[in-house]
Amino acid sequence: MRPVRETFNGVSLLLGSALALTSGCNSMTSQALNSEGVRLYQNGNYQQASLQFQRAIASNPQSATAYYNLASALHRNGKLNNRQQDLQQAEQLYNQCLDYDPNHVECYRGLAVLLTDTGRPDAATRLLEGWAARSPQLPDPRIELARLLQESNQLAQASSKLEEALTIDPHNSRALTALGQIRESTGDSTQALANYQRSLAINRFQPAIESRVAALQGISTAAGAPQATPPSGTRTVQQWQSSVRY
Repeated sequence: MRPVRETFNGVSLLLGSALALTSGCNSMTSQALNSEGVRLYQNGNYQQASLQFQRAIASNPQSATAYYNLASALHRNGKLNNRQQDLQQAEQLYNQCLDYDPNHVECYRGLAVLLTDTGRPDAATRLLEGWAARSPQLPDPRIELARLLQESNQLAQASSKLEEALTIDPHNSRALTALGQIRESTGDSTQALANYQRSLAINRFQPAIESRVAALQGISTAAGAPQATPPSGTRTVQQWQSSVRY
C-alpha cells in the first residue's frame, strides 16, 4: 500500500500500515486492526481509531508501529481538542514505541513535534541529538534535527545537519529535497535546482519537487541562464516533511 500523507501542525506524521511480520495469528489480527484504525484516522475519527490501535497493541504487545499509531491518534485528538490527558498519554506511547524500535523514524518525529507543541523545544532537540549520537550510521536523526532548526529559522545550522546526513548517505532523497528547499528560500536557486534534480533522480515520486524544478527552470530561462535538464522519468515529488504510513 502506498504511503499516505497526513500533515499535522506543519509537520507530517507517518502512520504505519504494514506491521513488521511476526509469527502466529496475533500478528495478522494486529495488522487487520491497525489497518482499520488507519482508515478511521484518515476519516478524522481519532477516538475510534485509538480504540482499534489499542486492540492492535493488545493483540501484539511488541508492535512498535501500533504504539506509534495510537500515539499519533491521541496526539492529533489532544491537539485539536486541547486535551492535555491525550497529549500526556501520547508522549508515553511514543516512548514505548521507541522501546521496541530504537530507530523508529516516524516515532522520533512525532515525539519531537509533541515536545515542541507542549513548549519544550529544547527537549525535542536533546531527543534528536541523543538519537544521532546513538546511531551515527543513520542519516535520519540529522534530517529530523535539520527540520527543527529550519522551523526556528536557523537555516545555516539546518543546512549543516543535512550535509552531515548526505555524508552518511549521498543518495538520500529526503536530505537532498530539504537542502534544496533551504537553498531556494535563501535565494540560491541554482543550487536548489541541482539538489532537487538529484533528489528526483533518486526518487521520482515527488510531484511537488517536480513542480519546483519546472518553476526554477522557468526562472533560469527567463534570466538568460542555461536551462537545466531534469532526470528522465521524473514525474512526482515527495515532500521533506514526509509522513505516516501503512
